[in-house]
Amino acid sequence: MTTSVRPAHLPLGEIRGGRLYGQHILSVKQFSREDVEAIFVIAEEMRTMVERVGTFDLLKGKLLANLFYEPSTRTSSSFTAAMERLGGSVIPISEVRYSSVSKGESLPDTVRTLECYSDVIVLRHPEVGAAATAARYVRKPIINAGDGIGEHPTQALLDLFTIREELGAMDGLTVTMLGDLKNGRTVHSLSRLLAHYKARINFVSPESLRMPTEIMNELSARGMTLSEHRQLDVVLPNTDVLYVTRVQKERFASEEEYNALKDAYVITPDTLKAAKQRMIIMHPLPRVGEISMDVDDDPRAAYFRQMEYGLYVRMALLAMVLGKA
Repeated sequence: MTTSVRPAHLPLGEIRGGRLYGQHILSVKQFSREDVEAIFVIAEEMRTMVERVGTFDLLKGKLLANLFYEPSTRTSSSFTAAMERLGGSVIPISEVRYSSVSKGESLPDTVRTLECYSDVIVLRHPEVGAAATAARYVRKPIINAGDGIGEHPTQALLDLFTIREELGAMDGLTVTMLGDLKNGRTVHSLSRLLAHYKARINFVSPESLRMPTEIMNELSARGMTLSEHRQLDVVLPNTDVLYVTRVQKERFASEEEYNALKDAYVITPDTLKAAKQRMIIMHPLPRVGEISMDVDDDPRAAYFRQMEYGLYVRMALLAMVLGKA
């Protein structure tokens, strides 16, 4: 068991447990299975508290800076809702092109400025490794909300929490990831977390959108059972979790290349006739046609419930990094 030393300048009650207190959340690689399960215990508590009382004052007086260099609806609003449900406040910075960045200000200078005003910074940036770069220049916690095609650790945690809540277990499941696996930072992060649970992963994508080789090699070295396919029907009947991703238009050099691949896979009610009755369909959203809206009423469609689970996970993370878990 580890023990935490309470810094002398913090009031009593500021730290409880301290597993992630003061830490940056940059990559799923930093989490052990024990870390993940500790987060989920607190997420469950957050869910119960929200259902019973809605909001509470756990983070009253704390400020979050939401710094988004790329457009975001779900992640940005999820962190805002999480902080405000906990009684804290948010500095929203979602139109970076209108800020000092448009004058040439560097990322290190921007985050060093924001930490003067806030207690934690949530950062989304188009460059891989940007969150890790920012973290080198600040004392306050940085939470990576997506760095280009790199990672999206909080999304992966909420995805895994969704699997836990929907299916009741995470060990030994067969997970099929479908779509743009090259550019999909959500599947990069989730596949790494699934290694803690000996999941079997099927990767289904066009040849040009395959899961990056370095991630495949990393997962293989951790003893995971992996397979690659171009067609979904080969693996769907044995799938417990179907994780669908959109083809990311913003990552393509030309619209012609994007148009050639955007409709490579479309999930419809007919598609799901071959699927298990006890399985779930997930999607990090937004979707742009890869899941028909006719699927939404299927009880296996978990993607909007997935968004709600994300609120509780992000509440847990904010409480933990700020020493209030």
